[in-house]
Amino acid sequence: MFPAALVAAGFSSFADAETLTAAPDRPLQALLDGARAGDVIELAPGEYHGSVRIDRPLELVGRQGAVLDGEGADNVITVSAPDVTVRGVTIRGSGRDLQAMNSGIFLQKTAERAKIENNRLVGNLFGVYVHGAQGSRVVHNEIEGLRGGRLSEAGNGVSLWNAPDVTIADNTFRYGRDGIFSISSRNDRFVRNRFEQVRFAIHYMYTNDSEVSGNVSIGNHVGYAIMYSSRLVIRDNVSDHDRDHGLLFNYANYSEIDGNRVTGGLLSTAMDSAEDGPNDERGMLPEPKRERALRSGPEKCVFIYNTNHNKFRNNWFERCAIGVHFTAGSEGNEITGNAFISNANQVKYVGTRHLDWSTGGRGNYWSDNPAFDLNGDGIADTAYRPNDLIDRVLWTAPAAKVLINSPAVQVIRWAQAQFPALLPGGVIDSHPLMSPPKRRTAEEAR
Repeated sequence: MFPAALVAAGFSSFADAETLTAAPDRPLQALLDGARAGDVIELAPGEYHGSVRIDRPLELVGRQGAVLDGEGADNVITVSAPDVTVRGVTIRGSGRDLQAMNSGIFLQKTAERAKIENNRLVGNLFGVYVHGAQGSRVVHNEIEGLRGGRLSEAGNGVSLWNAPDVTIADNTFRYGRDGIFSISSRNDRFVRNRFEQVRFAIHYMYTNDSEVSGNVSIGNHVGYAIMYSSRLVIRDNVSDHDRDHGLLFNYANYSEIDGNRVTGGLLSTAMDSAEDGPNDERGMLPEPKRERALRSGPEKCVFIYNTNHNKFRNNWFERCAIGVHFTAGSEGNEITGNAFISNANQVKYVGTRHLDWSTGGRGNYWSDNPAFDLNGDGIADTAYRPNDLIDRVLWTAPAAKVLINSPAVQVIRWAQAQFPALLPGGVIDSHPLMSPPKRRTAEEAR
């Protein structure tokens, strides 16, 4: 009966909740301090100045034109209570102290199940900092970080530390350091977000049993940097003209990397870069160098370093300088059903082991494979080797490229083709596909 009485008391308290209207000419903190659990604080249009703290479960809702301005000090909003909602507010002007983690919205560990929805966060050091607030949701927000300074002095759009069961979905990120940075967490979902003009779109460190799916990264330094994390689902993400890497894996293990697309080549859409200016001290390339980098596409579609026991399936890697750079003892990976399209170098593997990138009689599609399929089963009649001895020489001694068209080099390549035993260890696809796998539509991906 005692727990039932507590529940009844809680329902009674929320049943008495009311909507309180704030005005720019009255102190907002006083209204928050006088509110009861379950109340709705509605911000009338206008600017509200100074930092505020929410220490009880309530909703802070802004009408169109409602702006909270922290005036360059501390967090604009600090939430310490569970079950708080912040919706429909423009939030700007946090402090600039990285060690203090100054943010537009700072969710303390006790702010469990917070909902940050449909807000515009602009000009804050960190947009939203989820500091241990389990079960929180950050959805449908527009988050723009700091611009014009050094990249090392900027914060992230959303930072997440030790906060399980968090969902970050359907947000738009621009500027600042990383779009989403997660460290020491688990069971989180980052889905359907869009990233432009940041360093890393999504940056994972020590975050396990989580999902990254349906996100779009355009013109950033790196699309998806997955480090020291295990048992992930990385599915149906897009990296479009990211500068260095589309996908980067460093000690990421036992994960499924499925249906992702990385493309480089000529830039098909104009980038909004005029506002960036020529200053390159913040880590962004100055114009016109940055435009040339965007037009050439990623240096590497995917970089796999010390990454083990993963399943790379049905991914599309197109028009990068290197399709896959595979190194540092990565073992036990299944790489099948992927499409390698028009990369300058399809694979770079500096090692002596023999790696067969086919499973169950099915390999990958290689656009530069001049193969035949006499029995019409969709599998090439001969194996495909993306690299040979000459490639390895060029990787270790780039100056040797002046000899690439010499008769001696051509004789060596001919001999290796006729006598495969002469080939060094490396990647072989024993069952290459004759056509690329069908790419999933957006509806199928969802």
